[in-house]
Amino acid sequence: MSEQTSFSQESDASGLNVLSTSIKRVSVKISLIQDAVKNLAQDRALQENKIEDAQKRIQRILSRLPEQSDGRQLNLLGEVVPPNNPEDDNEPTTH
Repeated sequence: MSEQTSFSQESDASGLNVLSTSIKRVSVKISLIQDAVKNLAQDRALQENKIEDAQKRIQRILSRLPEQSDGRQLNLLGEVVPPNNPEDDNEPTTH
């Protein structure tokens, strides 16, 4: 019976070693996955900020657009452009 006991103890120790090794391997994989998830969350936040900034720039450009009934030249860059008035051709009037 002592042979069975020693075989059983060796088998149990071997099984515990295999189990311990498997647990360590799974723990390493879980750690890698957690790091990847953290990096993805940071990347997503960065992309959301870029999208928000782009939407603000687009909104600023759209706010500069003249009304549809306005026939003036579009100035999307914010530069000062004198209005083009066809009645004022810098010619003296003769009244």
